[in-house]
Amino acid sequence: MVYQNTKSVLEQQGLAPHKKRGQNFLVHRHTAERIVEHADLNSDDTVIEVGVGLGALTHPLSLRVKQIIGIETDSGLIRFHEQENDLPDNVQLIHQDILKADFHELARICGGHLKILANLPYSISSPFLFRLIEHYELMDWAVIMLQKEVALRLAAEPGTKVYGAPTVLMASCATITPLLNVKAGEFHPRPKVDSMVVKLSFLPVPDLVSKSPAFNRKLFRQVVNAAFGKRRKTLLNALSSANLAPDKKTMAETITHAGLSVSERAERLSLVQFVTLTNCIQSLRSSRVNS
Repeated sequence: MVYQNTKSVLEQQGLAPHKKRGQNFLVHRHTAERIVEHADLNSDDTVIEVGVGLGALTHPLSLRVKQIIGIETDSGLIRFHEQENDLPDNVQLIHQDILKADFHELARICGGHLKILANLPYSISSPFLFRLIEHYELMDWAVIMLQKEVALRLAAEPGTKVYGAPTVLMASCATITPLLNVKAGEFHPRPKVDSMVVKLSFLPVPDLVSKSPAFNRKLFRQVVNAAFGKRRKTLLNALSSANLAPDKKTMAETITHAGLSVSERAERLSLVQFVTLTNCIQSLRSSRVNS
């Protein structure tokens, strides 16, 4: 099991961490065990582990679950594990880029909703989060190591500087729970920032979503992305430039109908207000089609 000797093992195997990928290997056993503890696992779980690395999380995880499907994109690390044969028997290692993986196939292999544990290279954390949002209906939960700044952004409140499109989009399908802080010194190589482990619970459906009216999720994403795409602009100007209504006057009427001010800005809108706005735009489109 590799922890404190991570640097020497990497050097012996010629596996220098990829700077462009933002690879940082967890080296503290206690931290790895705490992450697994906080994941709230069951002995009959099949868990997808993203970013197996040298197996720091894999080993304690293997003691808690029935099976691990390990996704690793680094061919050098795949080769290392195949040569050393060092992973537990209940680990199936797959050489694949999680950003290109078929989530439907992974769910089929797991026999149900996906449970994911991920220590990701920081460089892919944002696109990975958006993949989870895209496939929210396949998800049970995901426990993820993120840059602390990114994690705080996910859990931000309306009206704050870090509140943005990722906050709203994730809140529309998952409950975000911060689990623990991880200092930069617990990795090799040492990153410039601290990290945070968060749990994204897709089931049960978040209270705010279950209590909200149904909404078109594709249109919702368009509205949220357009609103924050030009966050210095008013809601009216940001949405008008996204062609969500036939003209600016109609967009203004739709915003007003949603109970919002045309001079409001995206960072002050709650999830519920974005849902209401989306439904008003959907009603506008439906009335135009039927007229």
